[in-house]
Amino acid sequence: MKIQPLADRVLVLPAPAEEKVGGIIIPDTAKEKPQRGKVIAVGEGTKDDKMVLKEGDEVLYGKYAGTELENEGEKYLIMRQSDVLAVLK
Repeated sequence: MKIQPLADRVLVLPAPAEEKVGGIIIPDTAKEKPQRGKVIAVGEGTKDDKMVLKEGDEVLYGKYAGTELENEGEKYLIMRQSDVLAVLK
């Protein structure tokens, strides 16, 4: 991975949006932005906040959380650890 988050930030690979719901195919324009993903990289934290998240965690985050970026054709989100709402187990 060529992107290393700084401080209390995490790099998340969003889960793909659902394309089919109950047998109905959803067009690209109507797909809802996913609110879950996989943590790809984490920063070192700050002196006040230790990093709770680790690489490989499945997480839920807010609908408008993070900043979108693209690297090697893959779309990622980079956000603060505090923007993550929950870890899925």
